Amino acid sequence: MELNWTKREFEVYVLLYAAQCNHLETQEERDYILSKVDEETFNKMHTEITIENEAMNIKKIKHFLAFHEYTDEDKKSLIKDIKQVFFADGTVDLLEKNIFAFLKEIIE
Repeated sequence: MELNWTKREFEVYVLLYAAQCNHLETQEERDYILSKVDEETFNKMHTEITIENEAMNIKKIKHFLAFHEYTDEDKKSLIKDIKQVFFADGTVDLLEKNIFAFLKEIIE
């Protein structure tokens, strides 16, 4: 699998995965992600993540992390952004809590 993503595209992909993990991407989650990236990149990654199943989403996330160096600071920043996506709409459900723990584990 070859992913020709930039670091920013990968991060948007992960944030979109987080936003969609409970099958309900809220406007607040969308707005938070758009505050981090331009609309063109958002739309590109949104299209990519929605046409694939969850297993492929996770596989791509793990693959990118395996082949790209992330500093501890990069990892902390990404985890913080994921948390912000989950809190963007004011509620965090059980599925979101579980996905956060899973993403945190594979990123760290």
